[in-house]
Amino acid sequence: MSKHDLDPSDVAELERRKRASLGQLLLRSARLLDERAVARVARGGAPGVRRAHTALMPYIDLEGTRLTDLAERARVTKQAVGQLVEELEAMGVVERTPDPDDRRAKRVRFTPHGIKALLHGLGVLQELEEELTRSLGEKQMASLKKGLTALLAALEAPEPPEVPEPPAPDEARPGRR
Repeated sequence: MSKHDLDPSDVAELERRKRASLGQLLLRSARLLDERAVARVARGGAPGVRRAHTALMPYIDLEGTRLTDLAERARVTKQAVGQLVEELEAMGVVERTPDPDDRRAKRVRFTPHGIKALLHGLGVLQELEEELTRSLGEKQMASLKKGLTALLAALEAPEPPEVPEPPAPDEARPGRR
């Protein structure tokens, strides 16, 4: 199916809904911010860093994290995480160390170089935030942060349990059909 086979009104409706979707706005904003940050980090001397690497880093605990836990947290396969960890190891950002709780397992943790790289990356994000604050204005940026903080808290809260629908009147009385 080519784009030409699509109903133009469906395409217009799809685009309208995407522009109106909070989820789409958040995803696109995060992607664009991440792309800018990765590009600046690469220009600053770390050309091998990719968005896939930066997406994994928040899930690595300072004391180390097992590969299986990383995969679960990042919601990707263990093989994908293994490949990213190998690439980050080659860059000197992470290392695998024995897991003190399980001799058979390894933990992935940041190296001293990796901690410096994280600090540099967070500095780049701060620069981008300052630029965006100049563009949006202090008041709008403060409002955005406040709203996103509240949104994050709401999304991190456990979902309420689903309330089962009451049975239909005929099903409520045993023996009736």
